Amino acid sequence: MIILPAIDIKDGNCVRLFKGDYSTAEKVAENPYITAEHFKKCGAKWMHMVDLDGAKDGKLINSELIIDVAKSSGMNVEVGGGIRDMHAVENYLSKGISRVILGSAAVKNQQFVIDAVKNYGDKIIVGIDAKNGMVCAEGWLDKSEINYIDLAKQMEQIGVKTIVFTDIDQDGTLAGPNLQQLDELTHNVSCNIIASGGVSVLKDIINLAELDVYGAICGKALYTGDLDLKMALQVSNRVTE
Repeated sequence: MIILPAIDIKDGNCVRLFKGDYSTAEKVAENPYITAEHFKKCGAKWMHMVDLDGAKDGKLINSELIIDVAKSSGMNVEVGGGIRDMHAVENYLSKGISRVILGSAAVKNQQFVIDAVKNYGDKIIVGIDAKNGMVCAEGWLDKSEINYIDLAKQMEQIGVKTIVFTDIDQDGTLAGPNLQQLDELTHNVSCNIIASGGVSVLKDIINLAELDVYGAICGKALYTGDLDLKMALQVSNRVTE
């Protein structure tokens, strides 16, 4: 299981949200470049970055900063937030980003997802963000009537290989990931599943590895000190060997 430390960007700053509420945005680090370098020194091979302004407004806003931070880090980086058309996909992938995450587009414009997967294959990830099992879009502000399992199955049929799943009610809470929903997801689709939201202690890493998910995104707990990235990486490797 891969561990993906996270950097969320809002107004050019590293922030974290509580349960996806933009009004709770809290600056958690002085500098995204230094933060990314720290992640790399701890041994991380991948990093997860989100343009929160882009997710809310539906366009690329912090993309230049994200691309520059990714380039300077030398890590594999996946990016989400505001990627609503092929130009945005091409902008990131042509400038060294390893994978892009399509979130709202999976709900609003499935033809775009189909075209993106056709052109870029496994460089395209779909982000499924759910509240009470129902998918939310537009920076989590727009709740749909689509169940997260149903959407995952649709994405699998399209050819999507990897899904980032976030239980919004767990995100930023340090309350642990939603293991039940993740277990249901892994048993209903063959896609690689990356768990996001709620990871707070090493036990969460062990639990996720035992569910046989592909990856785990770690955010707030790294900034509060509740989770040590080096230890998380070591435990992840040990459990999945």
